[in-house]
Amino acid sequence: MKKFLLSTVTALSLIGLAACGTSGEGDAGETDAGGAEGGTALSEEKLVVGVTAGPHEQILEKVKELAAEQGLEIDPVVFTEYVMPNVALDEGDLDLNVFQHKPYLEDFKEDRNLDLTDVATAVNFPMGIYSTELADVSELQEGDTLGLPNDPTNGARSLMLFEAAGLIKLDPEAGSSAMVSDIIENPKNLEFIELEASQIPRQLDELAAAAINTNFAIEHGYVPTEDSIFIEASDSPWVNLIVTRTENKDDPVVQKFIEIYQSDEVKQFIEEEFAGSVVASW
Repeated sequence: MKKFLLSTVTALSLIGLAACGTSGEGDAGETDAGGAEGGTALSEEKLVVGVTAGPHEQILEKVKELAAEQGLEIDPVVFTEYVMPNVALDEGDLDLNVFQHKPYLEDFKEDRNLDLTDVATAVNFPMGIYSTELADVSELQEGDTLGLPNDPTNGARSLMLFEAAGLIKLDPEAGSSAMVSDIIENPKNLEFIELEASQIPRQLDELAAAAINTNFAIEHGYVPTEDSIFIEASDSPWVNLIVTRTENKDDPVVQKFIEIYQSDEVKQFIEEEFAGSVVASW
């Protein structure tokens, strides 16, 4: 029996590091149209877009197909983790990326002093709690071990998910920066093990249950809406974003990409392909 979270929480995460392509400075300088003041405008004919493997990659392939019909070439670059997509964008190897939610982006920008800007929303990936042994979170026993991602934003998100499932209570002041140390009530004395997000599905047999990002769950063969024992609401605010360098946020080609991405055709593809495990934000 599956239970669905009726409060808010969500998002990231992923698979397949390919070599970063470049968006060539020569191409970017071919047009003067639309660039932010003082910046270099992007090519109106080609965009290099970074995504993480799995759903984001599949969605971008659909966007690429539709963009080609409008004379815009999309060159996808696929990553297996969350650091390089922003680094590559900042260094000019990408024109856009689509893989992260707002809390992660803001923390990353502050830590690395990057000048990146989100220009539109993309999709939601509801995070779920999974177990190879249990059918419901109520079956967790005294002292059981729960796994959660070890990066700050997804770790906090996981703790908020555990709280929504009735397993713990967090310090109300912690918010989206919650850490294990912010747990103020733990009735079952559950133990929390922080692990690399992409590895959690492989280590699930060693845990009573774990919070797993949808991307990694799908990659491991799980259907989140069927296999999770508790899941975030589909209207979670942790929506993933389309991000570019701030100097290019007003380029016409960026707006063109957004319009194609947020089209009815892409929304229909998401609904048919992912059956509620990935949700369009528009």
